Amino acid sequence: MATTKAPDAGRRSDRSRRAIHDAALALVTEQGYRRTTIEGIAARAGVGKQTIYRWWPSKAAVLMDAFLDLAGRTAEDAGGAPEPDGAASSGGSAPGFPDTGDLAADLKTVLRATVDELNNPVLEAVTRALTAEGIVDAKLGAEFVQQLLDPQLALYVTRLRAAQEAGHVRAEIDPRIALELLIGPLMHRWLLRTLPLTHAYADEVVDYAVGGLTPRA
Repeated sequence: MATTKAPDAGRRSDRSRRAIHDAALALVTEQGYRRTTIEGIAARAGVGKQTIYRWWPSKAAVLMDAFLDLAGRTAEDAGGAPEPDGAASSGGSAPGFPDTGDLAADLKTVLRATVDELNNPVLEAVTRALTAEGIVDAKLGAEFVQQLLDPQLALYVTRLRAAQEAGHVRAEIDPRIALELLIGPLMHRWLLRTLPLTHAYADEVVDYAVGGLTPRA
């Protein structure tokens, strides 16, 4: 007599989570954060509303988890791709941040990639939603910073410290403050939508910032 294999509850759970993540990201992109609801996410994912509430306490929590999952998948995809020309690591910086010995060129590579991410429709919609919600929800805001922003900012700090050790950046510079000279202008322009966020603008930001970081005669 043939035996019937019991369904894999863990695999079914993973499929449901991925479906909920994809549904949340799609709805926020299509109709914005305010119009996205738990009911809408459940319907789009093909699951019951109670399934979502069993795993997440709120719509914001669903979106945060979905965005972290998306960021992880994006990083994995990038890790499997070849390094950009000239971006091979020389061993002085953390993985994911180029160290060619040319600080300005390395920063331009990373800031250009940041511009592309901020201009990506899916990433932009979710990042704006989480940024706005994090202002009024302190717990969500702290989680967004801790899980997503801080690990990225740590890469800048490591690269700038390597530049200090190589004599390319003044010894008294605080890398944590210096990186804000690079990221702050991009986020300001992106948040306010005052002017286009472009590669050319990112390059100028690097040129202005590095000019103030390098040793003076």
